[in-house]
Amino acid sequence: MVEAHRIRSKRDESDGLLNGPHTGATFRQTRPRGAPIRSGLSLVHKLHHPLFSLIPTVHPVKNKQISGSGLFVGAAAAMADCGGEVKDIHREDSTKTLLKNEALYEYMLNTMVYPREHECLRELRLITKKHTYGHMSSPPDEALLLSMLLKLTGARNTIEVGVFTGCSVLATALAIPDDGKVVAVDVSREYFDIGLPLIDKAGVAHKVDFREGPAQPILDEMLADEGNEGKFDFAFVDADKGNYGSYHEQLLRLVRVGGVLAYDNTLWGGTVGMPDDTPLTEHDREVRDVMRAFNAKIAADQRVEVVQLPIADGITLCRRIV
Repeated sequence: MVEAHRIRSKRDESDGLLNGPHTGATFRQTRPRGAPIRSGLSLVHKLHHPLFSLIPTVHPVKNKQISGSGLFVGAAAAMADCGGEVKDIHREDSTKTLLKNEALYEYMLNTMVYPREHECLRELRLITKKHTYGHMSSPPDEALLLSMLLKLTGARNTIEVGVFTGCSVLATALAIPDDGKVVAVDVSREYFDIGLPLIDKAGVAHKVDFREGPAQPILDEMLADEGNEGKFDFAFVDADKGNYGSYHEQLLRLVRVGGVLAYDNTLWGGTVGMPDDTPLTEHDREVRDVMRAFNAKIAADQRVEVVQLPIADGITLCRRIV
């Protein structure tokens, strides 16, 4: 039985509750190979967030009155902190959630997530937080969702594309049966080795099959074995966004009919629903456009049933029906 941890407050220095690591992974040529980019929604971008609809505030860029929700944090004061600078959507100084009422997010974590977090998951989360790219890690609420989905679907064989230190891999390995397997694919083993001791400590290392290299050729290699078609129950993708469409086509053949494919970061900090002229960095604009195209592709795909959840940075679940 997993020992429940005590409820920790926002100021618990061991957890860094609202400033901890965040989810997702994308790669850019301007970064070191395998170095992902991540974090939370820039305050200037909240100005156009579709959830702001109740309380008027002032748009600090266009000096216009816009709407703001009493349930979500406004952007004007935050923009002042930014000094008018357009920052990356994903940064280490912002929580990885589309729900921008930090007090409510803290309540949810303290009430439902942290008390049930496995001790090894918590330890790996805190270790990952100290990494240069620690903000890219799957947040604990998303890990809990994945664990629940795996158990509800009775998943035994899974695939994960994009691993980093292995927080979501560990959550998966803990959720599937003792004879289950998670094929974990990433371009760099360096980051995975950070989490491997915790995976071993949790007693689930025998469930993890790590494969290093670009995902597309690895998935093609798996497809070359006819025994792998329809073999897997679940797939989770949190890797280079430009290849999501290709991964989808490959994974549809590997995941069985009735199985689930989950894609992370599909709302990209809410930018996919913002006006085209929203102030964004060049990178965020590129990823926003990629995710819009991917979302349109999935929405029109009659081979799957789809639901998109505003959890973490947006997660899209596809149930294969054909």
